[in-house]
Amino acid sequence: MASSSKPLSDSWERGDPYEQYVGRWSRRVAPQFLSWLDIPAGRRWLDVGCGTGALCAAILDRCAPSSMTGVEPSEGFLAKAGEQLAGRAQLRRGSAGDIPLENATVDVTVSGLVLNFAPDPRAGLAEMRRVTVPGGTIAAYVWDYAGKMELMRHFWNAAVALDPAAAKLDEGVRFPLCSQGALAELFASAGLRDVQTTAIDIPTPFENFDDYWRPFLGGQGPAPAYAMSLDESTRARLRDAIEARIALRPDGSIALIARAWAVRGTAAQ
Repeated sequence: MASSSKPLSDSWERGDPYEQYVGRWSRRVAPQFLSWLDIPAGRRWLDVGCGTGALCAAILDRCAPSSMTGVEPSEGFLAKAGEQLAGRAQLRRGSAGDIPLENATVDVTVSGLVLNFAPDPRAGLAEMRRVTVPGGTIAAYVWDYAGKMELMRHFWNAAVALDPAAAKLDEGVRFPLCSQGALAELFASAGLRDVQTTAIDIPTPFENFDDYWRPFLGGQGPAPAYAMSLDESTRARLRDAIEARIALRPDGSIALIARAWAVRGTAAQ
């Protein structure tokens, strides 16, 4: 399957393509995640890898935090988050492995759809523990790439059928952390207590196949980057192969499910 020499990347730098691809679905996961956490009002919150601000906004709207800090390595995402949050959160440049906060300065540390992208998730959890008070909550969620994150599964299943070499790019293969058991094991091995996990399923409706396909042309993130690395005719073959796999409703719309695995633990006293 012919492709260009354009390099593929997991980097997320521009907020608008991300919003169209998965950001809009992230916004639907966040409220269910926060309901599951059920944190009392008046706590100091930290969102590690805050991206465009979806989880921060949900926390501000639902959890009555005494303070809200978002940490994000991408300047483009920080700018988008600043627009979205309109000064309601303190936004700082940093990463899971290098959180720019003092020890034990937040009560709740969360991370949405980021942990699997950290170069060293275990080190990232150690940093989260460092900035979280003893007895505080540390929690995260990630997409179920290998299972019920259906918009991506349809893409990669078709891509690999046409080009077996694409398998090494599939997040379901690359991120074994993104399963219920692996997340629970990671949190327990990091010394967190009372570790729990849950599945969060959200509907991802599309008006038609073009509505489904268009976000993959943004070129940002593994699947869109792969799609845009292909020459035009090969990309059209991929598009047709995916369309053949997806069930359309009588009106042409598409109803898929996106599953996220959520995990939580308590920082040791």
